[in-house]
Formats: sequence, C-alpha cells, structure tokens
Amino acid sequence: MSTRALLENARARLAEAPREAIGELIVPRQVLGIGRSPRIVRRGAAWHLGVLLLTDDAVLATGDIVRARQEVRRGFAAESQRQRAELAAAARRGGLAEGETVHVSWAELDLDAVDRGSASGPLALRDGVPSVRWSAAGGFMPLAAYLDERVELLRHPPAGA
Repeated sequence: MSTRALLENARARLAEAPREAIGELIVPRQVLGIGRSPRIVRRGAAWHLGVLLLTDDAVLATGDIVRARQEVRRGFAAESQRQRAELAAAARRGGLAEGETVHVSWAELDLDAVDRGSASGPLALRDGVPSVRWSAAGGFMPLAAYLDERVELLRHPPAGA
C-alpha cells in the first residue's frame, strides 16, 4: 500500500477525533524603527500523530508544540524556558485561546518522494514498506502499524491522559 493510501485510511478513521491548531510564527517588520511583538497565527488544524501532523490534504513533520498563554514577567533558569514562554505568549497574541495547543515550525512532507524511495522528514521507504522514524534516536517502524497505534490512542486516550 502506498504512503498516501495509508494516510487517507488514517484520515477516514480520524474523522471524529479532536484536532490541534497549526500555526505560523509572524515577526512583524519594524515601523518607524519600533519593533512589534511576534505572534503565531492559525494556519489550520491537524491530527497530532506523534512525529506526524495529518491535515485534510497534507502530512507535516511535527516541530515545536506550545500552549497559548498570557505573557507574564518571570525569571527563568534556562534560556530555552524563556524562548518557550515567548512562543506561548506569541500564540496568545495571535488569537489562540488561553491553554490551546498549537504546532509551529512544522514542515510539509513529500509523500511522492517517499514512495519513489527517498526520505522526507521522518518518512522513508524501507525494503519497499512505507516506514516512519518515531524518534531521532529510534529506528524505523512500518507506517501502517505506527498509524494504527497513534489513531487508536487519539480516538481512545488512556484514562487520565
């Protein structure tokens, strides 16, 4: 089965499952030498399937994931914490609801390239089987099994999740 066919099947099974926002970080240009705050604007919605984001017509590699929240002054022990807080505030400035999850820095994947034997993000053809690398350090697993597991988790999350 082709990569595209596997993902179409997953879309059909996910029709009633919840989606999360996908957004784009917009850094406005300066006006009269005064910079304005960046914001994350909504660009659609997708089902979050681990390292993949599945939209109605595309598949994306997951990037940064943040929850929108109001900007507040606080001290940070690490620079990475400060950057994540800035992204969360940018999402709120962009109009996302308080606490809403948004995916940014995602990348669109080329399914035709995968089926031709090239890799695209975490997707690749391994021994003729569409496969996914589920983590940077992990190996590849068949995409069909990965999607079955992730779709089931999204449709029926474990208690307390």
